[in-house]
Amino acid sequence: MSPAKKLILIAILTIAAGYISLPSAKLDIKINKIQIKKTFDLTLGLDLAGGSHLVFEADTSKIAADKKKTSLSSLKEVIERRVNLFGISEPNVQTSNFEGKDRVVVELPGVKDTKQAIDLIGKTAQLVFAEMNESTESATLKPTDLTGADLKQAQTVFDKNTGKPAVSIEFSKEGGDKFALITEKNVGKRVAILLDNQIVSAPVVQEKIIGGSAQITGNFSVDEAKKLAIQLNAGALPIPVKLVEERTVGATLGIESVDKSTKAGIVGLVMVSLFMVLAYGKLGLVADTGLIVFGVLTLALYKLIGVVLTLPGIAGFLLSVGMAVDSNILIFERFKEEKTKHAYADALEVSFGRAWDSIRDANIATLITAFILANPLDWNFLHTSGPVRGFAITLALGIGISLFTGIVVSRNLLRVFVKEKKQ
Repeated sequence: MSPAKKLILIAILTIAAGYISLPSAKLDIKINKIQIKKTFDLTLGLDLAGGSHLVFEADTSKIAADKKKTSLSSLKEVIERRVNLFGISEPNVQTSNFEGKDRVVVELPGVKDTKQAIDLIGKTAQLVFAEMNESTESATLKPTDLTGADLKQAQTVFDKNTGKPAVSIEFSKEGGDKFALITEKNVGKRVAILLDNQIVSAPVVQEKIIGGSAQITGNFSVDEAKKLAIQLNAGALPIPVKLVEERTVGATLGIESVDKSTKAGIVGLVMVSLFMVLAYGKLGLVADTGLIVFGVLTLALYKLIGVVLTLPGIAGFLLSVGMAVDSNILIFERFKEEKTKHAYADALEVSFGRAWDSIRDANIATLITAFILANPLDWNFLHTSGPVRGFAITLALGIGISLFTGIVVSRNLLRVFVKEKKQ
């Protein structure tokens, strides 16, 4: 494909990204009977949108050491579900250990009245088994006296007959007796398992189950089975929590932070653009064009993948602005030397080729650091708003886009520019 055609594709991509970057951008199209609606909004973190920062201390004194990690995971799972049901956008829930005490840190962007949130989060998880009547149009539930207090543990296993993931549950002696009576009455029917009044599973009873243990089977994936076990353990191993810290971030702070960051970003872009023009003339204008494309694509990507933007995240973006022209500087400096040895167009291609090793190594080193800071072991890391992680994510995205604009966009612009100069 010729450089001119590549530039046309880049222009189309930039225009599309530019539309997504607009403050009120939204998508509303209908193809036959399929309608697609989507709004493209920036997701702001707690420090920019304002909201509440809550720290709960978990009482794990009565929990065995080997079950403490599972108990905290269960507690985190329950709190995340509750704040999501509360209608909070992009909450951040993390566990931590401070001076030997286990804590859960909850960030609720946009929530000013924290009392209702505290009441919702602070309750101990309630696990209940209920009989289901499916004879009517809508199934009805009849709670039993079998609760999370009767469940000793739940764990992920593999079914001996099918080899598929399943969940094994074990009751106390009293709970086993209750479970035997319930299963005897409901053979061939479903028994619902409710956590905080939500059905997490509704297995069909195959036969009367005695002995205090049972197995929930189905078409589970390993992750689904693990999640169900965590949900059951949340009721089986209730952990009392108490609020030890409450902090409210005002919306005024967020507005001021965004305003100052915007001004800093504009000043930074102008200074970098001016430097490139003064140092490299027309070549600098090409680099500035690539910088504009970089900014548009970056903002669009933030909206598309739902990056939670924080103040450190904005700092990561501003740092990546300077790095966006770093590859151009290496290429242009190499070009100054090569144009004395080769024809203009050939010197340009040689410059890109010889500068690539330095560009690649420098950016990979920075990406490795950003990767470690982002803590990718948490698979929801793109949507959390931790300060260090926010910085790492925006920096890593900036590096990736800067490589595209520096090598692909600027290179094709220069190829067209050189061709026009020869004519």
